[in-house]
Amino acid sequence: MVRIFFFFLLLFSFSYGDKLQSTADGDLLIKKIKSLINPATFAKDRAYIDTIFSPKEDYFTSDGKVNSLKVIKTLKENGILNLFFKKPRDINITFKTQGEPQFFVKIMSDSLQNVGYYRYVTSESTLSESEFVWKISLTSEYAADPLVLSQELKKSNCEIIDIIRENETDWAYVVDMKNARLDVSVLENAQEHRLKRSLYAYWVDVSKIDKLQISSSARNDWYPYIAYYDKFLRLIRVEKIDEKTTNILLHSGQGTHYIKISDIYTLKNIKDDLVLMPTSKKSE
Repeated sequence: MVRIFFFFLLLFSFSYGDKLQSTADGDLLIKKIKSLINPATFAKDRAYIDTIFSPKEDYFTSDGKVNSLKVIKTLKENGILNLFFKKPRDINITFKTQGEPQFFVKIMSDSLQNVGYYRYVTSESTLSESEFVWKISLTSEYAADPLVLSQELKKSNCEIIDIIRENETDWAYVVDMKNARLDVSVLENAQEHRLKRSLYAYWVDVSKIDKLQISSSARNDWYPYIAYYDKFLRLIRVEKIDEKTTNILLHSGQGTHYIKISDIYTLKNIKDDLVLMPTSKKSE
C-alpha cells in the first residue's frame, strides 16, 4: 500500500513539474510575442496567437531560449507583425556581438547594403570586455525585415540569436559571429578570376594561395592600392604603387586571409576587368 502511494506521489510530482515548466516556457514565449507587436494588436489577436503558436515548445532553441526568428516568421506569415510605416520615419538599429569590431562592422555594412540600406549613420559604438555594440540611424518607410537580414548574414556564417523590439522604430539584434567570414570569392590556385568594373573596392579571400598575379588592360589607368588583412580583418600591411600598372605579383604571406584591391586615386580609373591568376598555393 505504501509503495503504491509513493508511486502515485512520484507520478504526480513529475506531472506537476512538467506542467510548471510548460507554463514557464509559455510565459517566456508570450513575453517575447508581446514585445514584438503593439499592445492593441496583441489584445485583439490573443486567441489567434495562442492557436498559431501551438505547441509552444516548437518556438524554443535547444538551450531553452525563445527562437526570435521563428516567432517573427510566424507573426509575419499570419499578418500580425507589420514592418511598414505610413510615411518615412527615423529608425535606430542596434547590433551586439562578441566578435572583432572592424570585422563585424564590415560584415554588417555589406549585409545592410545588400538588403537595401545604403544611407545610414553610426550614432554610437562601444566596446567592452563582454561585447561590441554598434548603433546606426536612418530614415526609412519600413523597419528592417529580420528574416531577410538573417538570410543575408548567413552568407557570412553569422547567426542572429536574439531580436529585441524596443519600440516601433527601434530594434536591437544580438549576432553570433564565431564562425564569421566575408562573403567574397575564395581564390584557388591556377584558377583565373575576373573583377568587373565597380564603384567599390574589391575584396577576395586569399587564405588558400600564396602568390597572385593581377593583370590590368591598357585601357585602365590603374594605380594599385592593396591592403592585406588577417582572418579577423586586422590590417597587416598596405602596398601602394603611384604609377600606372598593367601587371603586379602579390605575395600574400602567412597570416593573410583577405586582400582589398583598390586604386590610390579613384576606382573610375579601372574601366576594364582586372584579371586575377593565383600562381602558387599556401604551404600546409
